[in-house]
Amino acid sequence: MKNRFTLRLILGLFLVTGVATQAADAKFKPLFNGKNLKGWEPTPGGKWEVKNGVIVGTSPKSERRHGILLTKKRFKDFVVKAKFRVLHGDSGFYFRVDRVKSGVSVHGFQVEIDETDETGGLYETGGRGWVHQPTAEVAKKRAYKKGEWSDLELTAKGGDITVKINGVVSTKLTNDKSRKEGQIGMQLHGSQVMHVEYKDIQLKPL
Repeated sequence: MKNRFTLRLILGLFLVTGVATQAADAKFKPLFNGKNLKGWEPTPGGKWEVKNGVIVGTSPKSERRHGILLTKKRFKDFVVKAKFRVLHGDSGFYFRVDRVKSGVSVHGFQVEIDETDETGGLYETGGRGWVHQPTAEVAKKRAYKKGEWSDLELTAKGGDITVKINGVVSTKLTNDKSRKEGQIGMQLHGSQVMHVEYKDIQLKPL
């Protein structure tokens, strides 16, 4: 009898946990519909297209402009999740950005996404430059590999910003006084051969 009770208790906990997880996941809404770029707008430079449910960004080395794919909507406090992989070049996941009339196209925060250990760092375009770069220890833990799919999780609430790559915290800011709202986007860096891919982009407002 005792064993049966224990088994029922364990099964009940699994069911409750599963329901809670589903409820939490239900709060996330897709930013990318997996079919086309509805809800997004590109800046001049490079090419963005959808292939087999994946946003694919490419650009030749002769393209000097930063091609950015931006959400049409602006966001303030949120958690955003996405999968990405870099085949060539230096990309970035932008947030809280504003359009500007220059070769970089936007000013705001950028989660660094490239072929190096700097992936998961935080850069402020048009501002402070590097805000945080991951340590070698963090770079080793996050198990990021060029050309393979990796998970990005970004939480921005007020002045608190946390970036996770493959579940490992790579950047954490507290009470930052900078930008609090703006568009979200992905980058094709100018003057480089670029090929980056993003999918399963979803956001939960906070």
